[in-house]
Amino acid sequence: MMKTKSKVIILLIIALLIAIVPLFALKGAEFGGSDDAGSVAISEITGTEYTPWFTPVLETAIHGELPGEIESLLFCVQTGIGVGIIAFIMGRLVERSKQEKIHNNKKKPQ
Repeated sequence: MMKTKSKVIILLIIALLIAIVPLFALKGAEFGGSDDAGSVAISEITGTEYTPWFTPVLETAIHGELPGEIESLLFCVQTGIGVGIIAFIMGRLVERSKQEKIHNNKKKPQ
């Protein structure tokens, strides 16, 4: 029991360090989107201004750019759906292994 407690405490400390250390290590860092970084990199490589091949479907539907809050909402919904699917699959796998253990124990002669 003590080994389990110490493992949990060590893992919690590691998780806190992973969350806190970047706040102090990255002072003054600027965070930007990957779309912006990609277009800047293409412009530096080719020496010309980057022009996208197409515009996103939602932007053409509303004749403008989506507000940041709506983009964040859509991203969160997408993330929630993905996590739900992964959790469902993992739950099914765990339950299947439990059922197989029960089934195998019933087959063994005693």
